[in-house]
Amino acid sequence: MIHVCSLAKIEETVARTGADRMLSLLSIGTEVTRPASIARENHLHLVMHDIAVAQDGMTMPGEEHVRDVLDFARRWDRAKPMVVHCYAGISRSTASAYIIAAALAPKRDEAELAQTLRALSPSATPNPRLIAVADALLERNGRMIEAIQSIGRGADAFEGTPFALDING
Repeated sequence: MIHVCSLAKIEETVARTGADRMLSLLSIGTEVTRPASIARENHLHLVMHDIAVAQDGMTMPGEEHVRDVLDFARRWDRAKPMVVHCYAGISRSTASAYIIAAALAPKRDEAELAQTLRALSPSATPNPRLIAVADALLERNGRMIEAIQSIGRGADAFEGTPFALDING
């Protein structure tokens, strides 16, 4: 199970779910405190801005970021949940949860997975750059991109409501 939340909800989400693995996707300078129950080797902290096109002074999500997410996910034994968070729990984290589920359940339909994401999180607006890079790396031939585009922008929100995504549906 993947639990998605904002930076502000990490402690309570980890405590509530018993997660022992955490993926942090934050802009440079945004600090994150790893909960004591998450071992250092079970925490991946990636630095990138929530952008889809290059902008001066900002770190655009790229292939190395997505490869790191995929490697981290593939090393997960799934005995306990994983928490995936970004600053607001709306864009980088929802994209990463979608990517992880697509990678670990490769036969799962991309459109069904996107519809499930939308049902679980009305505010989810997965970062299109992360999705596009993952689509290429996972050889999905545009299906991930199309599926995420089909659910459109999520409802306006300052912070997403935490939710759980079952990898196998």
